[in-house]
Amino acid sequence: MTISYKQNTDGTTASASFNHESIGVATMMALTFVTGLVDAVGYLGLDRVFTGNMTGNIVILGMAVAGADELPVLGPAIALIAFTFGACTCGLLLRGSPAGWHTRTTALFATGGIVLLGLAVSMFVVGDTMSAVQQIVFAAVIALVMGEQAAVARALAVKDMTTVVVTSTLTSLASETFFGTGSALWNRRVGAIVTIFVGAIVGALLLLLHVALALLIAACITIAVSFIGHRYLTRVD
Repeated sequence: MTISYKQNTDGTTASASFNHESIGVATMMALTFVTGLVDAVGYLGLDRVFTGNMTGNIVILGMAVAGADELPVLGPAIALIAFTFGACTCGLLLRGSPAGWHTRTTALFATGGIVLLGLAVSMFVVGDTMSAVQQIVFAAVIALVMGEQAAVARALAVKDMTTVVVTSTLTSLASETFFGTGSALWNRRVGAIVTIFVGAIVGALLLLLHVALALLIAACITIAVSFIGHRYLTRVD
């Protein structure tokens, strides 16, 4: 869908056009990259806790309950609860809101980005040696933000762009795209899988320097997405 708009600048009228769908996909890709970053932080830096992919936490909890490999129980359990709370709260805040991007969308994404920024700063202050309690708290707050982000992305309903998991995207790629679905969906589905993969690589590499760096980048990307979405995707009735 192509949207045209007019903007007055210094008494003149300027017109521009852009592809609404492409920008929407790009913003969701950016948030998918963020998921890769924060999951690398959670799993490698916060005692094997997934902060975006809750399927991973449920699997870890199942294996931990069975006593396998001394896996953590408390961290993944609290992260799971925090993610659910974030998604639930966001769902309540979005209830009754119009379809598409609107001011609540901007506010929720921006709030999540600011929280991640605060966490990154806190991690820099605490340093690389965090206590077990601090690790659980950091992981829980990140998971809460990711639950909020996932709920907003679901409300935006950009096809195959959940931002937090790619299992369904991989299923669609394998079961549909390989048998003649258009190149646009092929690119989107492959892009989502590659994006979260690259995000995890970048996050793991940044952890070699400092655990807060990946979170800092995640915060900046999330804030940028909120600005871009507000600027280009907000619909005015």
